[in-house]
Amino acid sequence: MNMQPNDLFAALAHETRLRCLMLLVHHQELCVCELTQAIGAAQPHISHHLAQLRELGVIVDRREGLWVRYRINPSVPAWVRGVLRETSEGLGQQAPFADDERTLAAMPNRPGAARCA
Repeated sequence: MNMQPNDLFAALAHETRLRCLMLLVHHQELCVCELTQAIGAAQPHISHHLAQLRELGVIVDRREGLWVRYRINPSVPAWVRGVLRETSEGLGQQAPFADDERTLAAMPNRPGAARCA
């Protein structure tokens, strides 16, 4: 995979994409419904930004029944993983990132339960 630094940093420059990526760094996989709940944005808005991240190759998705689950692409170069990890460590305790984690943790009916919120 040949990812250009300009492309990654442009992706990180948008708040919604950055917040999604920071959640995905901390969690193995998340459903779009979990991301919408955590971030507090409409599903089409989140899906639009996830599609951009997927096209760039930073994330991959897989269908699980009704849900589409997202995760960091295991094939991203080591430097990309390093940037994401360091960014997550540096921002994890700040708003809105810490708030996103708390909101996700409190989410009822997370995937795997009978219904997704």
